Amino acid sequence: MERTAPRRRRRRTAHPVLGTAVAVAVTGALTLTGLAGSAQAADVNVAKNAGFESGLANWTCSAGSGSTVASPVHGGTAALKGTPAGQDNAKCVQTVAVKPNSTYTLSSWFQGGYAYLGASGTGTTDVSTWTPGSTGWTQLSTRFTTGASTTSVTVYTHGWYGQAPYFADDVAVTGPDGGGGTDPAPTIPAAPSGLAAGAVTSSSVALSWNAVSGATGYTVYRDGVKAATATGTSATVTGLAADTAYTFSVRATNAAGESAGSASVSARTATQGTGNPGPVTSVPKHAVTGYWQNFNNGATVQKLSDVPAAYDIIAVSFADATATPGAVTFTLDSAGLNGYTVAQFKADIKAKQAAGKNVIISVGGEKGSVAVNSDASATAFADSVYSLIQTYGFNGVDIDLENGLNSTYMTKALRALSAKAGAGLVITMAPQTIDMQSTSGEYFKTALNIKDILTVVNMQYYNSGSMLGCDGKVYSQGTVDFLTALACIQLEGGLAPSQVGLGVPASTRGAGSGYVAPSVVNAALDCLTAGTNCGSFKPSRTYPALRGAMTWSTNWDATAGNAWSNAVGPHVHALP
Repeated sequence: MERTAPRRRRRRTAHPVLGTAVAVAVTGALTLTGLAGSAQAADVNVAKNAGFESGLANWTCSAGSGSTVASPVHGGTAALKGTPAGQDNAKCVQTVAVKPNSTYTLSSWFQGGYAYLGASGTGTTDVSTWTPGSTGWTQLSTRFTTGASTTSVTVYTHGWYGQAPYFADDVAVTGPDGGGGTDPAPTIPAAPSGLAAGAVTSSSVALSWNAVSGATGYTVYRDGVKAATATGTSATVTGLAADTAYTFSVRATNAAGESAGSASVSARTATQGTGNPGPVTSVPKHAVTGYWQNFNNGATVQKLSDVPAAYDIIAVSFADATATPGAVTFTLDSAGLNGYTVAQFKADIKAKQAAGKNVIISVGGEKGSVAVNSDASATAFADSVYSLIQTYGFNGVDIDLENGLNSTYMTKALRALSAKAGAGLVITMAPQTIDMQSTSGEYFKTALNIKDILTVVNMQYYNSGSMLGCDGKVYSQGTVDFLTALACIQLEGGLAPSQVGLGVPASTRGAGSGYVAPSVVNAALDCLTAGTNCGSFKPSRTYPALRGAMTWSTNWDATAGNAWSNAVGPHVHALP
């Protein structure tokens, strides 16, 4: 990572504002608030695929603006995401069969940006209601009465021009069956797959698994006994004994019942009194990593508390070499950080950890030269990094040695560190592109050597020029093909998808070359996880468990108005 700033022109971003049309729409909608009523016992929901569990079946969205996502969801495993763009307001519609001269309650749950819910073609008075957006799920509800000859009504959702995407789930058009029936009763879901154990402490184990179609929740079993429930695809089982092995399985549930159990996975809790002195937090299934600069190179100077919540792993940059081979040290640059004190720094680490974030120490950087090439230096490395962990409360370490490393001794050093710090240790790497072109490279070999304790490799997809992809073709940096075809080398070279992230500059000033717009990063994530939005290169298979993305740096991101984390963060967290 560069400690000096490349000379680049800053980009300016225009922010759209709501026009008077919004005010008119809002004024008209306010009269509909509070009209929801209770349906009669014989009423049914005449909407089909009301929870979007079958994708966009039965729904039509304008200009390709609609898609389904696995997160956030209100119920089940999917929700609608509507993305307004240009003159399109992301309108999604469904025509439902109704009875004439009948009253229906229309409702749905919404989250995100401006969202509207309405019905047209009622034969009487068409209705709509709206919300200006929220960070949590909010229910909208209204009622309409059909005309004397009305047998179908169009219900719709839409957002607003220039506003953030909205999410909708669990649409209901409740009233008499108009002859079209309703969705069939749920069936017992399939058993979950992909159960994996993540971070552990002396009293807890974090688990994650793949979503199951039709499931509305999940039950986690510990040694055959119910231990936790979840609505999403992860849970942390707590209240465990230290240094004890447990076996876990998970079952999917819905109104029809509980599935068969998943394949089991075993995990051992950490030894009491070992591990990081600060809270050990779980790394999310899909995570965003950002490097925080302990120096001023022209980017926005930050305290750790200034780093946006979109970042799940914050790598403090950098620990530097000492006169002892392999040993490293860290000194907070209080003067360069406008008087930021060590006490404030430590308190901010604890606050981030309390918010579920991981703060780790990064070793090396562009100018860092840490030599771990003997047993003695490997021991010195492990001892000195562990000392920093004890002193500051870091959750782990990042290896960003851009001047070479020895896989034999770095492997020894990291395994020794893991033994000292416990199973909750976070280990990340940030190799340059050339370091991950072949499994015979020292960086790649190190990653494979510690695959059982490695969290993620966030390769730097920049400052490299053109490189080979996994198909043997040459790709230019700064393109979606460069990101996907080079990630493919790691994904097919032995790393688990959960151990691969895309490292990019946060702005044009963050690197000498290779900047890509956040939309390109998101397209590459979509291509690798779902096979969509690819360029000319399309991988032979998808990798839904891909860990996420990394950026250099949170400071350059702040300099550009946090445009990178505002765009890439939600996209990473919404991956399947």
